[in-house]
Amino acid sequence: MRSVAGMSLLLSFALLAISPSQAAENMSFSGTLIEPPPCLVNNDKDIDVPFDRIGVKSVDGVKHRRQVDYVLDCTAGPAWSMVLTLLGPVAAFEPATLQTNIANLGIKIYQNGEPFELGTPIAVDPLNPPLLEAVPVKKPGTELTEGTFEVTATLLADYQ
Repeated sequence: MRSVAGMSLLLSFALLAISPSQAAENMSFSGTLIEPPPCLVNNDKDIDVPFDRIGVKSVDGVKHRRQVDYVLDCTAGPAWSMVLTLLGPVAAFEPATLQTNIANLGIKIYQNGEPFELGTPIAVDPLNPPLLEAVPVKKPGTELTEGTFEVTATLLADYQ
């Protein structure tokens, strides 16, 4: 019993020796929170990409490709990095495709020739923004029905 009490006393002294109350503070953290500079996509105006009349049998993901004309007006210096994110209804058959109001018809978006997956931010240079393109696509193995199609999306420019 005496050895257990002696061992407990020894452990108590060891714990006191490494106790946080014995340590001196040697770390400090501070900083300043700032708002990112303003950045406008297309001067806060809607971006319109008209496809006009397209034959239901000519939708192949290649024909009818249109450039998405937009401008970024950002005043950030080199200390800020920027990302673009495209948000909208994702077509179940393709993550880089906006689902239109017509079943099995989507608008696939490309940035600099690569699919622009919806909801996925991409790093960009605001002084040299990527080329965005849109092209009608259909779900593989389906037939399209005639009708007026549309879809809306949001192009976000965010500083990191």
